[in-house]
Amino acid sequence: MTQMIKDDRIEFEAHKRDMCLALGQDEATFKKVTSALYELDTYDYSYLWSFMGVPIIQMPADVMATQEVIWATKPDVIIETGVARGGSMIFMAAMLQLIGKGKVVGVDIDIRAHNRDSIEKHPMASRIELIEGPSTSAETMAKVRASIPAGASVMVVLDSDHSRDHVLDELRHYGPLVTQGQYLVVADTLLGRIDASQTPTKRSKIWHPGDEPLTALKTYLGETDRFEVDPVINGKLVMSSSPGGYTRCIKA
Repeated sequence: MTQMIKDDRIEFEAHKRDMCLALGQDEATFKKVTSALYELDTYDYSYLWSFMGVPIIQMPADVMATQEVIWATKPDVIIETGVARGGSMIFMAAMLQLIGKGKVVGVDIDIRAHNRDSIEKHPMASRIELIEGPSTSAETMAKVRASIPAGASVMVVLDSDHSRDHVLDELRHYGPLVTQGQYLVVADTLLGRIDASQTPTKRSKIWHPGDEPLTALKTYLGETDRFEVDPVINGKLVMSSSPGGYTRCIKA
């Protein structure tokens, strides 16, 4: 007699959600993990990964969280400030390729020639548009708005200069572009959740607690009621650069 196997997909997802929420409340574990991340930074841990042959300066957990969000919401346009070496743009473009629609718009004040070359010669290049210029200047914002088709659903990822004032400026400019049901992701919010002694120093710029993305995001969330912090996604972001940085747009 054939044994009937229970369809447990709903229970599995419910358990996963419960564990995410519980983990998000476990400060003791979070502190242990941040200590490990501090040690891993000795080896430039977030710089050790690539996606489809292009360096992606991300923690693996953030890549996984971002793909969950993209697959669930299927945006038409993803705007990312901070192009760097291009890996995260390639990754998001590949997700849109799988979905079968959309493009990634990358904004950076300085898109270096060798990085542009890597992006423009990549198989995912047809789903990528690059805009060079200061991210919140009037000229740049005009180009960004022109890149969004009428009626498009829009997701935004902010991952450029991580100083509090710059991120807050970007939030005020790019937050209004995010459409209902889509995500506004602020990268490197971990800088606001670690001890000052754990602040990464092997960088061209150093951002100490209080002058970093999480402080900017909290300020912005106090200015608008359009976004809420997703407790499930953020709850499991412990081996991550961006815990607390995934917000969902809940109002048009």
